[in-house]
This record gives sequence, C-alpha cells and structure tokens, in this order.
Amino acid sequence: MSDQEPGFSTLAIHAGARPDPTTGARATPIYQTTSFVFDDVDHAASLFALQTFGNIYTRITNPTSSVLEERVAALEGGPAALAVASGHAAQVLVFHCLMQPGEEFIASNKLYGGSINQFNHAFKNFDWRVKWADPDDIDSFRRALSDKTKAIFIESIANPGGVITDIEAVAAIAKSANVPLIVDNTLASPYLIRPFAHGADIVVHSATKFLGGHGNSIAGVIVDGGSFNWAGDKRYPMLSAPRPEYGGMILSETFGNFAFAMACRVLGLRDIGPAISPFNSFLVLTGIETLSLRMQRHSDNALRVAQHLKEHEAVAWVSYAGLPGDKYHDLARKYCPKGAGGVMTFGVTGGYDSGVSLVRNLKLFSHLANIGDTRSLVIHPASTTHRQLTDAQKIAAGAGPEVVRLSIGLEDAADLIADLDEALTAG
Repeated sequence: MSDQEPGFSTLAIHAGARPDPTTGARATPIYQTTSFVFDDVDHAASLFALQTFGNIYTRITNPTSSVLEERVAALEGGPAALAVASGHAAQVLVFHCLMQPGEEFIASNKLYGGSINQFNHAFKNFDWRVKWADPDDIDSFRRALSDKTKAIFIESIANPGGVITDIEAVAAIAKSANVPLIVDNTLASPYLIRPFAHGADIVVHSATKFLGGHGNSIAGVIVDGGSFNWAGDKRYPMLSAPRPEYGGMILSETFGNFAFAMACRVLGLRDIGPAISPFNSFLVLTGIETLSLRMQRHSDNALRVAQHLKEHEAVAWVSYAGLPGDKYHDLARKYCPKGAGGVMTFGVTGGYDSGVSLVRNLKLFSHLANIGDTRSLVIHPASTTHRQLTDAQKIAAGAGPEVVRLSIGLEDAADLIADLDEALTAG
C-alpha cells in the first residue's frame, strides 16, 4: 500500500486484516477456540502480567475479534477498541470502568428505550445514578452537573426520535467539567458521523445494527478516543490508581492513549465476562466491508420515503433530519452531510390504534425490534421497545402513542413506498 492515507472504504475492507500466515487465507479466519497454547512458562507469565500482548482465553482476546477491534477503531479514528457480546454489554463495561457506587452520570433523554431502562433500573443495582438532560436544551447538561458527575452519555442520532445531537456543544460542557463524553454512534456509524472529530472521548456501538448490517449477529464495540487524560485523576481509580490484580500497575501510565480500552478489557471483560463469539465477529467484519455502500443507500432510500410520507394524508408528521425544514436539518447538514441515516419516525393520524394497524398491514417491512438491517423494518415503539416507560417518558424519548419507527433497508424505494401506501389506507 502507498504512503497515502487510506480512505474510508479501503479501511472498511482492509483495516486490521492480513492474509493468514499458515494457510494464506485472505478472509479473516474464524478462530473458534476457547484458549491458546503458550510458547513457554515465561511467555504465559508475561501475558498474565500484561507485559506482552497476545491470546490467553477467547473470553478476553481472540484473533478474529482483534481484527474487528482494529477495523472499527480505524474507521472511528481512535487508537484502540474492544469487541463484546452486545451494545448493552459495551455500556456496562464502560460505566464499570468509570463509576463508583453512589456516583452520577448525565444522559440524554433522547435514547433507545433499552438504554433508558438499563440506566434507570439495571444500573441501580450498582448504585450508579443517572441524571437526565434534554439535547434540545443543551444547557440542561450543564445544569445537571454536580461534584459526583463522572461522565456524559448521548446518541449521535437518537433512536427512535431521529434527533441529531449537537455533539460539539455537549463536548464543551463535558470538557468544562473534566469528565468524558460517551457517544453511542450506532445509528450513524462512522460513515456518517465520527464523534471523536467533534470532541467525544469514548464511542460505543451496538454492532448488531448498521456495522453488521445483516440482522444475523449480536455484538457491541467500545472505541477509545485516546483523548481523555486519566493519569493522576483520582476520580477514576480504575485507570489512575495502582491495580492490585496486576502487581500495582497504573493502567493510564502503562498504556497511555489506549488505557481506557485496556481497562475495559482487563478489568471489565475479563471479570464480568460478556465475550463476543468469534463467529459473530467474523459476521460483523463481513458486514463492515460494505458499510459505506450500505449507509449511503440506507440514507438515500430513507430520504425518498420521508419525502413521500410527509405529503401523505394519513401521516400527521415525519421526523427525519434529512428533510429540509426538519427541526434537526441544520445539525444534520453539519454533522452528517452525506445523509441522515436509515431510521425515521412518523406519526399516524388516529394515534395508538392506527400505529398498531399500520404495522399489522405492512407486507414488505418486517415487524421486529432490530434496526440497521439490509431489509426494511418497522415497529410501534409505544407497544414494544418503549412499553416499560411511563407515558411521559415515551413522549420525551420520541416514542409517543402515534409514533411508528422505520428502519429503511436496501430494497427499491418505490416498492417500500407502495407497501406503506397500501398499509396506510387499509384501515
């Protein structure tokens, strides 16, 4: 390869991958094994002491997953990444390395319903306390700060509401408080938005969705931006204090700009254990090879569908930042000029019952909870993904009773529009 900096599509195909030295296989092999043979006793000891990089257990590292980690880190522009079992697992490991019992983090109230539920309820078992802020009122993040705040969490493009978050504005607040900004970049993917370029410190993905893109594997990824100064900061002892598990090693001193990724691996993944299957890593890697092609088609198709729905008499409103005049259109032009992604919401006239009826009558769209698939998907969030929330929380999260979420796939846009028209008029 030349000295020229490789482009996005080149990285999506080649980053982290090399021909297998034994067989010459060009596709990344699936190392379907639990553990790896050591060279000798000294080699084993150095691996366990973090003095040498290598493989011990697939629970912690695996050559297939290592390629996935290198590739996503390269696409996001970070020095290191960690692949785990799911997006929710990624969030648990991130906060495990940041939080102590009784401490707080601030989160956007425009999030995927499962994340809202995780933060409100599951995290209570660890005594990690969430304070909610509104991305439509950026100063609400500043007002939520306290001496117990350890991080701020947002989604680049919110699920399901289609909110484009002003990452730079929130990053400035995080920087003023000297806390890391975590950005869930699932809906955008690094093809549309690269949060590190706008001030983020940590990026998480549910790779189940657009990164994998084919609805066939559950996975999550944590990407370390290498930008936060953990060294000497007593608020983050997992990174700045001597670790008794590793002979008093201070991770921020030993690993520098990828210390957070290492902490998530050796203090989180190792002990909590949400390991990703090598086969799932292989499938996500295969999906990433076409990420730039798919994300552009998702965005182009979604814009055509949104334009059609906006003029439909059975549709009360459409939320898609790619539409001129949309509340978030200016932010979309700033942060994701290539397209606003493949997910949108709209409100059907007639409310809850009409939303349920629409889902029931669609034929080409698959009714399921995932997004980011090659196939077009539909769900009524109020009755499914967000049903655990109160009515007020549903509305705040963009999942009111009339709301339908579409994940627009790669089919012909004319066929998707025809299916929607038939279902909207079926009654």
